[in-house]
Amino acid sequence: MKKVKITQVRSQSRKSDKQKATLVALGLRGIGDVREHTITPQIEGMIRKVAFLVKVEEVK
Repeated sequence: MKKVKITQVRSQSRKSDKQKATLVALGLRGIGDVREHTITPQIEGMIRKVAFLVKVEEVK
C-alpha cells in the first residue's frame, strides 16, 4: 500500500469548521505538524478538501 506524508503548512485560523475538523481527522494540530497515512479514498478526499493548507509527499 502507498503511504503519504502530510505536513500542515498554513494556519487553520479563519477557516470553516469543516476544514478545521478535516485537519483534526488527519491528525494535524498546527503548522509544521506531520503525519503519515496509507492512501485510501477517504484520505484522498480529506487531502483534497484542505489541499491549500497542507503539503503532501509520497513515502518510499
